[in-house]
Amino acid sequence: MRNGKSILSLFLVGLVAFAVVASGCIGGEETTTTPTETTTTPEQVTLTVIGPWSGAEFDAFKKVIDAFESKYPNIKIEYKTQRAEDLATILPLQFDSKEAPADVIAMWGWFITDMGKKGHVMELNDIINKDDYVSGVLDAVTADGKIYGAPFTAGAKPGFWYRKSFFEKHGLTPPTTWDEFVALLEKIKGIEGIKAPIVTGDSVGWPISDVTEHFLITFGGPELQYKLINGEVKFTDPQVKEIFENRIVPLLKAGYFSEPIEWTSAVTAWWNGDYALYFMGTWLTGMVDDPTDLGMFTLPGAKGMVMAPDYWMIPKYTKHPEEAKLFVKFLATEGQKIHVGTNAGKVATYKNVPIDAYWEPMRDVAKVAQGAVTVPDLDDSIGGEWQQAFWDQLKLLWVEPDRLDEILKILDEKFPKS
Repeated sequence: MRNGKSILSLFLVGLVAFAVVASGCIGGEETTTTPTETTTTPEQVTLTVIGPWSGAEFDAFKKVIDAFESKYPNIKIEYKTQRAEDLATILPLQFDSKEAPADVIAMWGWFITDMGKKGHVMELNDIINKDDYVSGVLDAVTADGKIYGAPFTAGAKPGFWYRKSFFEKHGLTPPTTWDEFVALLEKIKGIEGIKAPIVTGDSVGWPISDVTEHFLITFGGPELQYKLINGEVKFTDPQVKEIFENRIVPLLKAGYFSEPIEWTSAVTAWWNGDYALYFMGTWLTGMVDDPTDLGMFTLPGAKGMVMAPDYWMIPKYTKHPEEAKLFVKFLATEGQKIHVGTNAGKVATYKNVPIDAYWEPMRDVAKVAQGAVTVPDLDDSIGGEWQQAFWDQLKLLWVEPDRLDEILKILDEKFPKS
């Protein structure tokens, strides 16, 4: 038994020694390996973006793109220029085929909402906070509580622009009453070399619609603009007809407005002194040689101002929804601060943009815009076939003002049926 115990003891000691040696071989420092750290490089993505700007306007927007690409180096922006009027025809057909020409598209608010309700556009409630924007700016892109469009900067349409040097040379001052406004036009009409006091810009018709809306808002109040948009007041209503009949038509018949001229050509003619006044949006500030020579006044008594924001939408058919959302959120927030600092002549719809962020020639206009009741653009809000009819009928009014009754009747007949 004793020999058996000795043998067993030796066996156990050997087993323990083996275990210790084996443990050292397996867990010792000599054989420890350091795990290799792996880094994930973000996937490079290119977003195709369609917007309305080219030339100098695109140069201003490019600064926003550059800032975004700097912040998100894995996302590149491929920008294409296309007019909303053309997209309105193309996009519905492509969307019905579940295709989209771009990942992010700038378009009219009413169009975005219409496409959103039809299921073609992504909802943006998770990236757009209504409280961060000026009152009413999201109404055009919201339906049943769902936000389909992101607001960018807006072209404010504040009033009549003039060259300070021209007014100083001829002893002219901005009017403070309607009678002073008419007297100013008559005095300008008598200046040698002037073709007409006010140049009428035209393209598809929208510059004429802008000045018309300014008269409606001034003499009917901001509430009239909303009632016309909502179809609560007709264009043949006595209140509306009175504004056309007693304010606009007499000026047309007196020759105070020029006939419609292509709007960018009108800028050149006005700046060169063929005309003294030009009703145009704030983007005009970036289209002249010396913006410090610009002055502006509203129609006396105006309490409201049209703000026409650009809106962005993301088609549901994008292959890069998350990256598209990043870009759209940037445009709606940080991008606005960058854009108003350029010579684009735009006003922020995002509340968190201070006045000192603006391009200097726009700071006074921005202050005026902040103090006015902002209202949506009439024809952009109604949209559709009526918008084209509105443009066409106003162009007709400008050359044949005696056809006012016929024109107002057509505007009522063409208005969308609820």
